[in-house]
Amino acid sequence: MSGGRLYYVMGPSGAGKDSVLGWVREHGISHGVLCAHRYITRPAHAGGENHVALSEAEFESRERRGLFVLTWRAHGLHYGIGREVEQWLLRGADVLVNGSRGAYEEAYERFPDIRPVLITASHACMAKRLAARGRESEADIAARLARSEAYRVPADALVIRNESSLADAGAALLEAIRQRQGVLES
Repeated sequence: MSGGRLYYVMGPSGAGKDSVLGWVREHGISHGVLCAHRYITRPAHAGGENHVALSEAEFESRERRGLFVLTWRAHGLHYGIGREVEQWLLRGADVLVNGSRGAYEEAYERFPDIRPVLITASHACMAKRLAARGRESEADIAARLARSEAYRVPADALVIRNESSLADAGAALLEAIRQRQGVLES
């Protein structure tokens, strides 16, 4: 049995990264693809992605015990990817993780065969999505869009444009993974 591959998913605010990962979580199991849950110091009912909610104390305790393969801090929160991902990879599963640009280098050091994935969309599309969330002012949205201009990812990143339907973006990601799986099997 060959090992699986880790796909490290990144994207600017409003690109629909969480939505695409949610779609893949529902439809990817038949392709041998698993989506890792993130452990986050944010309440479970806070909206957004399906995650494992931890208090800061519980997160830090798990981190000290080495129960995460990756951790990072952003936006006043702690984020972690659980060590179970290593077992999934060893058993041949391809695994998608919802990552952060700032933690990519650490992820690459830990998993040299990692494949970066960028979920992106046009500025107009991202602006519309950010406004629909209703969590930020126009100035905050403009600042997020400006940050997306500087969004740099590795040159070998798989780029998925999420501008039409969620199913199209999710299917494009699964197809790219399926093609990679076919190369390994031949």
